Amino acid sequence: MTALHRFAFFLASSAIGLVVLTGSVRAEPVSFTDDVMPILKIRCVECHQPERDGYVQSGLDLRSYEGLMKGTKHGSVVVPGSAMVSNLNVLIEGRADPRLRMPHNSRKLTRCEIDILRRWVNYGALNN
Repeated sequence: MTALHRFAFFLASSAIGLVVLTGSVRAEPVSFTDDVMPILKIRCVECHQPERDGYVQSGLDLRSYEGLMKGTKHGSVVVPGSAMVSNLNVLIEGRADPRLRMPHNSRKLTRCEIDILRRWVNYGALNN
């Protein structure tokens, strides 16, 4: 094997190792208190609190972790560890009937807000 072949092999091996290493690095876990609750307060609580339309129609109270995890009168909205099937994520991401997208009659959540909520659910939806 020539020096050029060894160098090419070294580069290829290094590149593969780098791809494997960066693919296994995960984003930091999301804090409910510091990351999730501020989004809920700004974008959701206006409607999802007692005596407001979102609460009256669904029973979902988003003023606290306990209210979120209790869910609606129809069932849970968060499946810890699975944003793909959590109704919270399905509705804010617009993966259900467009008429049901949340927040209702308001601008969509930003990509960053959606990502924070998705990561929080995928990391187990902890009260941290």
